[in-house]
Amino acid sequence: MNILFTIDRGYVKRLAKCIQSIIRFPSEDGYDIYIMHSDLESGDETYLRRETENTDVRIHFVGINIEETDFPESDRYPLQIYYRIFASFFLPQNLEKIIYLDADTIVINPLNELWKMEFNGNYFLACTHIRKVLNKINRIRLGIKEERPYINSGVMLMNLTELRKRQSYSEMKEYVKKYRKVLTLPDQDIITALYGDKIGLLDTMVYNLSDRMLAIYNGDMGHKKRDIDWVREHTVVIHYYGKQKPWNKNYRGVLDVFYKEL
Repeated sequence: MNILFTIDRGYVKRLAKCIQSIIRFPSEDGYDIYIMHSDLESGDETYLRRETENTDVRIHFVGINIEETDFPESDRYPLQIYYRIFASFFLPQNLEKIIYLDADTIVINPLNELWKMEFNGNYFLACTHIRKVLNKINRIRLGIKEERPYINSGVMLMNLTELRKRQSYSEMKEYVKKYRKVLTLPDQDIITALYGDKIGLLDTMVYNLSDRMLAIYNGDMGHKKRDIDWVREHTVVIHYYGKQKPWNKNYRGVLDVFYKEL
């Protein structure tokens, strides 16, 4: 199974926790973990390899050395967030697909079903955290003509074979140049705008569950409430995105129990 992360040095220890959560569950062919980065040091690589010693894990570090000024950056959104978009350009050509995970996720059930899913012509399989009314607003903001889902890029199954055929780096740069002033979640904006018609939707409650999404779901009177026991049995990926990190003192939520169990 191929797994991709794109990180900066600040997330090395969090990444180790995420990998630890993944490899609790055996994979038929083991795990090939690709880490795309531009600032990791030899000590960081040694640390991550040591954390996966005596396991069925092969770690591959993919250093990216590009000087890019066209893509907007900030402390919250460093250049590394864009690596996932054009990962097909830098990963080995023999890889047909890969699961991308943010380093602030943890896996609480096997990834096997996600890994085996069919693309049916899509470039990405991902979840949306946005309701339909906000989708319309995002379409206007991002210059999108047809209806398409706005995805959360923290968990994606990527069709590398098709992306290599269809992606254009210059197209991405032109889009960013035109819309950079309205990009709020830059990588998600770009993926949705350029490839939204080639995105298959996954079940958010299973593959990209956050405290916010759990609260929204349970707040809907038409839904039967899902508690921690349901999450433990059915959810595969917990995503601690935004400021809701269980390792921070101001965390407010219920899903930290799974992080603590690690």
